[in-house]
Amino acid sequence: MKLTANEEFGIRCLVRLGYAGYSRQGLTIPEISTAEGVSPAYAAKILRVLRKGGFVKAARGKDGGYTLARPAEEIVIGNVIDALGGRLFESDFCDSHSGQAAICTRSVDCSVRSLWRAVQIAVDQVLSKATLRDLLQNEEEMNSWVRTIPGANGLRLIQ
Repeated sequence: MKLTANEEFGIRCLVRLGYAGYSRQGLTIPEISTAEGVSPAYAAKILRVLRKGGFVKAARGKDGGYTLARPAEEIVIGNVIDALGGRLFESDFCDSHSGQAAICTRSVDCSVRSLWRAVQIAVDQVLSKATLRDLLQNEEEMNSWVRTIPGANGLRLIQ
């Protein structure tokens, strides 16, 4: 399982806008695309999704650009991930069986489905607690935050 480029870049856009918000300055698509090393078209695509999700707002004109639509502490990362690409495991995943049989041979008794549900629950527990404000910390501070998550004490974090 991997996060998509959309999810990664969307979070990075929000972090960049969060930092810019301290100076009360909007950022333009060219500024964001240059800062993050992606094309202006891709930056526009991601910012459009974030705007539709209610995470950013856009203003036209000389002092225009993108800004956060609400305070960083009110932007829950789990909600952002959902808007950008969705969850790792959706409950209806098994309804779209791609095998040759009419239904999955494990549709009634599936230990794999139970595993993916447990993984999704764990991911949801972390992402529902994380806000954009948390991500505006430096890496050492964020590592300290991660250690407060139950079961994370044994994680080997990048120092």
